[in-house]
Amino acid sequence: MTQPLRIALFQPDIAPNVGAIIRTCACMDVALDVIEPCGFAFSLHAVRRQVMDYGDKADVTRHDSWETFSAQRTGRLIAMTTHGAEDLWDFRFRPGDVLLMGQESAGLPEPIHQAADARIVIPMAKGTRSLNIAIATGIATAEALRQIR
Repeated sequence: MTQPLRIALFQPDIAPNVGAIIRTCACMDVALDVIEPCGFAFSLHAVRRQVMDYGDKADVTRHDSWETFSAQRTGRLIAMTTHGAEDLWDFRFRPGDVLLMGQESAGLPEPIHQAADARIVIPMAKGTRSLNIAIATGIATAEALRQIR
């Protein structure tokens, strides 16, 4: 099957979250781009507990920088951010979209916010700040695939 969607992780900090996202991508047949540098030495060994036996089923591409990722990217860049301009439920996804997730510790830098074609927020209860990145990735991926498929 041609993958209708990609997930991109911008300089992720926490190996177990990346492992959970790799597993989600494998199970949902969504490609994953990991934009380095990471906050840990990236390898399937580092994330094996969360990936389990799904590592060889996942389509993971590593990029040594934002510039390298940007040069090869096709499709709209959709930044998932707590500073989003539009609710996830109202946004219309299209095949080829790339969902960009920020660092767990810092989110996305302003220049990368500006590079995005859209900035989307997952609505949350008043007084809460953010979801775990692996959970947020799963929610956004499921909604995007629901619309696309």
